[in-house]
Amino acid sequence: MERIICLLIGYVLGMFQTAYIYGKLHGIDIREHGSGNAGTTNTLRVLGKKAGIIVLLGDILKCFLSVQIAKLLFAKSCPEMMPLLELYAGAGAVLGHNFPFYLKFKGGKGIAATAGLVFALPWPFVVVLAPTFFITFFLTHYVSLGSLLAYTGLVIELVVLGQMGFFGMTQPLLLEMYAVGLVLAAMAFIKHKDNIKRLLHGEERKTYLTKKNKAD
Repeated sequence: MERIICLLIGYVLGMFQTAYIYGKLHGIDIREHGSGNAGTTNTLRVLGKKAGIIVLLGDILKCFLSVQIAKLLFAKSCPEMMPLLELYAGAGAVLGHNFPFYLKFKGGKGIAATAGLVFALPWPFVVVLAPTFFITFFLTHYVSLGSLLAYTGLVIELVVLGQMGFFGMTQPLLLEMYAVGLVLAAMAFIKHKDNIKRLLHGEERKTYLTKKNKAD
């Protein structure tokens, strides 16, 4: 039951589709412009840097809050499985972001929301995954590549830290945690399948934190 509650908490908060809402406040449906994705990168390209920052922060915050609410609800009653429940809450937020039912399940790709999960997890995740993303991005200017490498790192780090006893959970709970992490990573790769094809063919669009960005 705790797992379902955490997923639902995350999903409800995740449905706060920052890019869509911001776009509507400015008279557009962000899903009908640029790449058609309701996320930070497309908002940056279509509406500019200020809009991109606002959407990024909003998407990070909703996932971060999902994890914090899960902690408030279950930290005392379920301490033996709290890291797993935190991951469920974060996964729910990513699902809500990617597949909001009120937008006919057409949302974003979940990368900024996942960043909120990373910030809510113990410090080793931020220390490893933030540099993984930003170094990749600033060297290549490919948001998709940095995101996918960070997701791969998330799964690896979950397994490594789990087997080192970092989370203090039993092996069955750890295996469940790894499974949730793998599902999140698989969803990210599926959501980025077109980006992966373009990367392989050298056709992926680069993103700059300057005026070089132009909407498609």
